Amino acid sequence: MLPPCPARAALDAPRPQRLRQVHAAQGLRIEIGTEFMRLVLAGFQNPTAGTVYINRPCSYVFQNPDHQVVMPTVGSDVAFGLGKLKLPLDEVRLRVSKSLDAVGMLSYSQRPIQTLSGGQKQRVAIAGALAEASKVLLLDELTTFLDEHDQIGVINAVRDSVAADGEVAALWVTHRLEELKYADGAIYMEDGQIIIQGDVSTISKFIKKKQDGGSEMPFG
Repeated sequence: MLPPCPARAALDAPRPQRLRQVHAAQGLRIEIGTEFMRLVLAGFQNPTAGTVYINRPCSYVFQNPDHQVVMPTVGSDVAFGLGKLKLPLDEVRLRVSKSLDAVGMLSYSQRPIQTLSGGQKQRVAIAGALAEASKVLLLDELTTFLDEHDQIGVINAVRDSVAADGEVAALWVTHRLEELKYADGAIYMEDGQIIIQGDVSTISKFIKKKQDGGSEMPFG
């Protein structure tokens, strides 16, 4: 665990609820809030108030996989982050195989990165995080640029990863309301503030009530 440090908001993710989503209405002011939260959790930004606890190691998976997938082949990319750990070669190979298998990409281990779809690249990025034994996955709108097929592939890869051994939790930020049904719990944010946090049914009803009440909810 990290020592206590200031933060803008506290998120409670009980261990039985391992895939948690954050929904934010679109717009610059609100996006600043959710982005700030993600960067604080990842350790990229200094928080301003409150307290943050997060299990380490944690990994940040970017919205655009081309910003994160850097090596020429799938297997070498997943192994790339392990270099700093100075592991034996057999351990590196085992971690790469296990993490690729977890996201359904084991048969692609020798495939050139440039031949992959956007969704496949996202799954490789997730595998890289799993290979480093990350306890928390911070997922930045992973499906924004994906078609429906790749969208479902990435969602399933995340769900399988968090369910595999009960040791991994995922925080998924998205504007796609249809993805809410895949989560164990959800948080709804406006103007950088947490408005409501709870189970999927509660959040869905809250959003529907806002829509029926005529509030503008321009989700993508």
